[in-house]
Amino acid sequence: MQQNYDLLIVGGGLAGNCLALALKNSGLRIAIIEANSREHLHQSPAGDRALALASGTVMMLEQLNIWQGISHAATPIKHIHISDRGHFGKTRLSAEKEHVDALGYVITARDIETYVANLVTEAGITLIIPARVVGLMSGDNEVCVSLKQGNESLTVSAHLLVGADGGLSSVRQLLDIPQQITEYGQTAIVTTVKSTLTNNNTAFERFTSSGPLALLPVAKNQCAVVWTRTTQDAEELMTSSDSDFLATLQLCFGFKLGELSLSAPRRAFPLSLIRAEAMVSGRAVIIGNAAHQLHPVAGQGFNLGLRDVVKLAEILTEQSELNRDIGETKLLQAYAASRKKDHDLTIGFTDTVVKIFSNEWLSLALVRNMGLTLLDHIPAVKKLLTRHAMGLAEKKPSL
Repeated sequence: MQQNYDLLIVGGGLAGNCLALALKNSGLRIAIIEANSREHLHQSPAGDRALALASGTVMMLEQLNIWQGISHAATPIKHIHISDRGHFGKTRLSAEKEHVDALGYVITARDIETYVANLVTEAGITLIIPARVVGLMSGDNEVCVSLKQGNESLTVSAHLLVGADGGLSSVRQLLDIPQQITEYGQTAIVTTVKSTLTNNNTAFERFTSSGPLALLPVAKNQCAVVWTRTTQDAEELMTSSDSDFLATLQLCFGFKLGELSLSAPRRAFPLSLIRAEAMVSGRAVIIGNAAHQLHPVAGQGFNLGLRDVVKLAEILTEQSELNRDIGETKLLQAYAASRKKDHDLTIGFTDTVVKIFSNEWLSLALVRNMGLTLLDHIPAVKKLLTRHAMGLAEKKPSL
């Protein structure tokens, strides 16, 4: 059975679905291929994770007509408090001082994933679900993809294939695109806590010797926790009792929010920096986590992936309007080149923060604490950090 499309998107998660929505009025014949059923995706533990949406990301979601349907489920971040446990350094960022409603927003992955998936269904975009990609071949005029649906085999083809199928991307593997991997020796423990004091819409980023601890506001007295620990520490914390876990968490964070109590299960995710050595191969391009996986310290993973999506949608729309080949090699290479600066800047910033703030070398601890203290008193530098947190670092600030 052969089916022909203009664009095949492998991956029915956020990146793939957002790309399909961005192109729904382009006139392109689009199909999304996803290995898991919608029910399986909805019930995945990964849906529990909190996503920090930068202001720049919210602007893009508004353009895609997504934000209007999920804003009620998102909690605004009006303040960011950055500190270094056991040291004097700290800095504070404020939405009011930036003359914006919020520095960003926090939403659970499941809330946004479910809404976006429903929009894709309503848009009438072809879904080939569940189906696994087992082979592909990129030719001069089209790319052919071999799929397995249960016991049935089928082949689909398109002018362009987009791999948006996550960190374990089958598309990337089949294209033999190598990866650069940096192992941090860290694991992120994710959960949600209630507090006896209100968080005042404050996101807390607390750096410790074993990694950063983030508490992100999801309700008046509730925060999502992303706690980075060494792999060994994380294993011990995951097997400890709730009371022992909370005692360790409270000791690490302190009592700025009063006493903490668990309101969700604990989940653990090993951390590393993974970056594909290329985004393009033949008539295929990879985006989002298929191209890069970041440490959660700066909350930039989804924000960076959405910028991949929006830029790709822009060039494909323009190419389609000109009735040109959307899988043209020069076009795809130009796209990859246009994303390199953003990737280098965001990945480099995140990796540097991890390395500087995840150790207790005395000299480095002194330097970073002086830096945090000075940052809190130098408006121009503080504004730059704030714009980075808002996902606006590449845009020229308004005067």
